[in-house]
Amino acid sequence: MRLSPDEIVFWQAGFFKLNATIVFTWSLMLLLAVGAKLITRKLTTAHERSRWQNLLEIIVTLIAKQIEEVGLPHPQKYLGFLGTLFLFVAVASLCTVIPGYEPPTGSLSTTAALALCVMVAVPLFGISEQGVGKYLKSYIRPTFIMLPFNVISELSRTLALAVRLFGNMMSGAMIIGILLTITPFVFPVVMTALGLLTGMVQAYIFFILATVYIAAATRTRGPRPEPAPTT
Repeated sequence: MRLSPDEIVFWQAGFFKLNATIVFTWSLMLLLAVGAKLITRKLTTAHERSRWQNLLEIIVTLIAKQIEEVGLPHPQKYLGFLGTLFLFVAVASLCTVIPGYEPPTGSLSTTAALALCVMVAVPLFGISEQGVGKYLKSYIRPTFIMLPFNVISELSRTLALAVRLFGNMMSGAMIIGILLTITPFVFPVVMTALGLLTGMVQAYIFFILATVYIAAATRTRGPRPEPAPTT
């Protein structure tokens, strides 16, 4: 049983390997890019719209609403990054119905790359919202003693993001593989459908956690208002 798509090697020349994780990751990105190009090529503001445009508007509206509900007042600013993260993980899970396909999120290298993207995006959005000085001061609040703890927090939550997504995606694939060896084919099909639902849930959780981290980094802390004088 393969624990990761990294174990499937299509081509190798010395140290360099072309494994299933790389192939499926780039194939998935190509699918998302081409699909987005085809869906958005004939956008219209008329009353009669294509089904694809209606689906696109529903997805964009729901993602923007979730971003705003988490605490980011201008969701359009973060929609491109957070929406892409959600769609990548979600489509990676949905494509498991394709024979021979293995989700790249079943590889720790892929989930680590996604988590690193979030790690880099958090300070970038924080600096763009608060400025360099004000953002860096957040690491020494309420006292400079908190600096190492805040740095450790940044690193640990990045690791947690990568391991959580990797563990949940890999465990689903392992369960299906085990059931295929000890049970009839019908039951694993049910588990595959359940795995699709689990993959969507994991995409949503990853998206929400990334949104929460960005919201925490962009939150401005103004001075507390002085209490009104009592008479």
